[in-house]
Amino acid sequence: MSNNHFDVLIIGAGLSGIDAAVHLTRKCPNHTYAILERRERIGGTWDLFKYPGIRSDSDMSTLGYGFKPWNRAKVLADGASIREYVEEAANEHGVTRHIRFGKKVVKADWSSADKRWNVETTDEKTGKKECVSANFLFSCTGYYNYDQGYRPDFPGEENFKGQIIHPQHWPEDLQYAGKKVVVIGSGATAVTLVPAMAAKGADVTMLQRSPTYVATVPEVDQISVGLRRFLPNTAVYRMARARNIGIQRLVFKLAQQRPKLVRRALLAAARRQLGDDFDMSHFRPSYNPWEERLCAVPNGDLFKSLREGKSHVVTDHIDKFTENGILLKSGQQLEADIIITATGLNIQMLGGIQGTVDGKPVHPNETMVYKGAMLKDVPNMSMIFGYTNSSWTLKADLVCEYVCRVLNHMEKTGAQVVVPRDKEDCQSEENFLGMQSGYIQRANNELPRQGSRAPWLVVQNYFYDLPRLRFGSVEDDVLEFSDYQPVKKKGLVASLLGA
Repeated sequence: MSNNHFDVLIIGAGLSGIDAAVHLTRKCPNHTYAILERRERIGGTWDLFKYPGIRSDSDMSTLGYGFKPWNRAKVLADGASIREYVEEAANEHGVTRHIRFGKKVVKADWSSADKRWNVETTDEKTGKKECVSANFLFSCTGYYNYDQGYRPDFPGEENFKGQIIHPQHWPEDLQYAGKKVVVIGSGATAVTLVPAMAAKGADVTMLQRSPTYVATVPEVDQISVGLRRFLPNTAVYRMARARNIGIQRLVFKLAQQRPKLVRRALLAAARRQLGDDFDMSHFRPSYNPWEERLCAVPNGDLFKSLREGKSHVVTDHIDKFTENGILLKSGQQLEADIIITATGLNIQMLGGIQGTVDGKPVHPNETMVYKGAMLKDVPNMSMIFGYTNSSWTLKADLVCEYVCRVLNHMEKTGAQVVVPRDKEDCQSEENFLGMQSGYIQRANNELPRQGSRAPWLVVQNYFYDLPRLRFGSVEDDVLEFSDYQPVKKKGLVASLLGA
């Protein structure tokens, strides 16, 4: 076997890539693999983001891997702890030696003649190009552009005398204590930054165009803390995981069926934490819960910061930047030394890789997602895209299990190629994520499509996916296996002789 050819090539050594590698190590021991990682360390998202307070927005009992218990106390973990956890998983399962760091994947072309992917990489330091090939390609690149976050152009930016910073490119030496800071945005990043910076002495104002639902979660899982006195860590983790999966699904389903009830509950909880004198219009969205992703804050740290006057929230539209801050449409002036544009991410499918099949470009928005794991008419390839209404890793774990089952089925039957085919012309115009969030709508023309029926539907439901991906038959009327090379059965004499 060549040093540059593998059975499976994983792109990305973040949360998903390490998940995929561990599954291959455990469930497909006969398969060789390598991981191509653009960065110099394991961690992906959790190595990239450095802004104050960076943390998960999902509980670690479900954001953690199914095969590795999360044993720390915090429900929403800080970014550094998550990166350490991912690195621990890689080291414990012998994955790290398979990683090629500093390798940016530029092109990936499927050759039907050779029945393999030919992948071109560039060394991030030297610019040297290298080609790697694989029988199967597994994209674990996350869902956004690592080079550039979403940042609208604001009128008058050039006049502002202070610093303008996007959280995706945070300067680690930034001094903000005692300074006036305006955080533009109301999503997960903004609600994290505001209390974290205020706690370090900044005068912070969160400037939002429209409100977001913000829900408080416990900082520590006291049930698990208590159970660890009597039960092994693995058992406690599995119990917490099962409990939280159920709670997540229940809340989401209730939000769909009884949106007014869930809305009242969320707003009442916010009111209790903000106090009777607080203007609740800042936390009263115009849409129903879970039409966009909810924001979670541990022990209501954002609400506490606002209630105590350590930070502030303003709901308005920006007219222009000025020398000393931001002029709003209402005429209000927000003074600022630092403006942070927590305005979101740019979605990027497959890490921005230029993918082709026999030289013909693959445009994601012209494809359709099969079982949330593969793309229509793209051979020997899978991708991970986690849940939008639950923890990312829950879906990642299931997709990894499914891919291992497909690979083992191919090994058993001698099939060399597998590709999903839409034989019933059921592709729709709806993207496969189905949410109204701004970052998803901006990327609508770049996202793969949904189908009108299973298995082309992406339903964002763990309990729907679990039996189909973990236990369902690999063979169906959609997944096309070809180039079988059945292994001849050995005769009795040959078997005895070991021939």
